[in-house]
Amino acid sequence: MKIENLADLRVLVHTARNGTLTAAAGALGITPAAASAGLKRLEAQLGARLFERSTRAMRLTPQGQTLLDYAVRAFELLEEAESQVSADRGALVGTVRVAAPSDLTRVTLLAWFDEFLDLHPGLQLSLSVGDRPLDVTRDEVDVALRYGVLSDSRLVARRLADSRPVLCASPNYLRRHPAPRTPQELVHHNCLTFHRSGRRQRVWRFARDGQWTEVRVDGDRVADDASLAREWALAGRGITLKSALDVRGDEASGALVRLLPDWDTEPYPLHALLPSGRFVPARVRALVDFLAMKFTPMSGSLGSPE
Repeated sequence: MKIENLADLRVLVHTARNGTLTAAAGALGITPAAASAGLKRLEAQLGARLFERSTRAMRLTPQGQTLLDYAVRAFELLEEAESQVSADRGALVGTVRVAAPSDLTRVTLLAWFDEFLDLHPGLQLSLSVGDRPLDVTRDEVDVALRYGVLSDSRLVARRLADSRPVLCASPNYLRRHPAPRTPQELVHHNCLTFHRSGRRQRVWRFARDGQWTEVRVDGDRVADDASLAREWALAGRGITLKSALDVRGDEASGALVRLLPDWDTEPYPLHALLPSGRFVPARVRALVDFLAMKFTPMSGSLGSPE
């Protein structure tokens, strides 16, 4: 075996994740000189250049990318083996690293995560919250919860809930602004938008009797965190188009009112995403199974026209 030191492989993984040797050294708790030496030693043992170096960042070579993919899987297998060996009578142990949308986390998932951790006291949760999709094949994430139609073939997706966006506003806003009767009337309203996958969602689509119509909306507020659009709507600042999962409690309490209920919107399913080909630890499978069980009673009705 040419690779003699697992610590050198960890330098490779953290350099790829953080972009520089200095950042990798910080993550590993070693000096930059030690990180550099470890990477050079690894390249010498393999007889291959693993990174293209520049003054600003380090970019993986094709050989480096290949080694990284196998190294990540190797560390995951070792971690799972250590967990199973040290586990008490098969109890789940270790850390589950989850990325999830902001509103869904605050409105629904936090209580469920508490319940899951109570069921498995040997587990820890590392939670990354936000609407910027993390790359589960590269970032330190075991499972990512993501809305929308998926196209990345590198991922294994398990559908957790069928949902659609719903148009809503607060009673306070509707007292000052008559509710729209058609999608076209949204151009006369303050529409609260947010970024999804790096793009502002300004074109809203609606359907009736199988005929789709698009409306380009605008407003005085836009955010890169979808939870802010919901907060602004609750404060009476305008109309927003949000996943039915995110606003179901607000609708039930009357804090938000659904608009254009006889118009349909595009499917907006929620998936649990795992990297294709990666070993899935038992603790991660357990969490995904738990979430699927919790979402099942909701699926099929969220966002459906009344």
